[in-house]
Amino acid sequence: MKGELISSLKEKNRTKIVFLVMDGLGGLPMGERNLTELEAASTPNLDTLAAKSLCGLLDPVGPGITPGSGPAHFALFGYDPVETLVGRGLLSALGVDFPLTPRDLLMRANFATIDSTGNLVDRRAGRIPSEENERLCRKLTQRVKLTSPEAAGVEVFFRTEKEYRAVVALRGDDLHEELEETDPQKVGVPPHPPRALTPEAKRTEVIVTELLTKVKEALADEPKANMLLLRGYGKYRTFASMEERYGLKALAIANYPMYRGIARLVGMEVYPLTSTLEEEIVALETSYQNYDFFFLHIKPTDSRGEDGDFEGKVKVIEEVDALIPRVLALNPDVLVVTGDHSTPAALKSHSWHPVPALLYAKTCRPDRVTRFGERDCLSGGMGVMPMRHLMALALAHAGRLQKFGA
Repeated sequence: MKGELISSLKEKNRTKIVFLVMDGLGGLPMGERNLTELEAASTPNLDTLAAKSLCGLLDPVGPGITPGSGPAHFALFGYDPVETLVGRGLLSALGVDFPLTPRDLLMRANFATIDSTGNLVDRRAGRIPSEENERLCRKLTQRVKLTSPEAAGVEVFFRTEKEYRAVVALRGDDLHEELEETDPQKVGVPPHPPRALTPEAKRTEVIVTELLTKVKEALADEPKANMLLLRGYGKYRTFASMEERYGLKALAIANYPMYRGIARLVGMEVYPLTSTLEEEIVALETSYQNYDFFFLHIKPTDSRGEDGDFEGKVKVIEEVDALIPRVLALNPDVLVVTGDHSTPAALKSHSWHPVPALLYAKTCRPDRVTRFGERDCLSGGMGVMPMRHLMALALAHAGRLQKFGA
């Protein structure tokens, strides 16, 4: 459904919409019980809610396509995930409040560990703490200076994102984002070189190659984080805000910088950082009267999935379930509970599997689903639906869409 159509039908009122998003929620069956993490979790509140809701599975990009977090979240907010594709570096830079200019090329970086042969041992450098990341970024800022003729007039910036992730920014004229990512997504092999994917990006390839050579030299004495992997090259761009598209004054309650960046890119206000799930719920409660739309982001489900920690992911889902009554106590007109993509512990990575979802509203037509799980939601009234249609469905149930046509 085109955003222009939805925008033309928008109708402002005082209804409230809450999107509770457990990052990487979807899973795969594991263990003797052959259950996914969500199916294995004890979720009495979500199950009770599912019995009163419209349920289904959401396909973030398309069948068989494994989505990154950026495209998946754009789809959640009703933007076409292909047309709005942006480099994750841009989202991360927005998330850490980096002062952007049109001359910037932004990159998401992982601090990583390589051995004496140059092969990757750990793509996340042991998940170093953010404080260590900050020290390393200061070190790189002091030691890495670009001196080649191609890099004349180009500045380089290093900023901590969170844990092992950082933002690298190049500022200069005629920089291009069409480069091969250096992260091979596996260990036992060397990082990829940043090859230009278009003739126009050849100079940028030379600059980034010099950058990585000097980064490696600067980090050579580090026991863990002795290399950077670059991903998600992106130039700055803007999008129509959720206020413009949907007439919604929106608030994001998210702690990971990239998701705060996505929220800013679509015009949401961003709540100050919190530390726990409990604090996120308090933020929702204290802000509830001031906004129309709430994006409540839960990161640990994804992190546990990436670590292959099945039981850890189950525990996070159960912690979220225990907080559902407090969300319902606010009496939202529409409550959506879902994920942005699947991150099965069985795979330790994002996957292409559709994500379970429920939509609760007084106007919804409940289906026969009585438990919130992947197999149950497959038989729900939503069916398997493109994720980008979810926003229109939420707006309709909130009375925020006019009739189409005579």
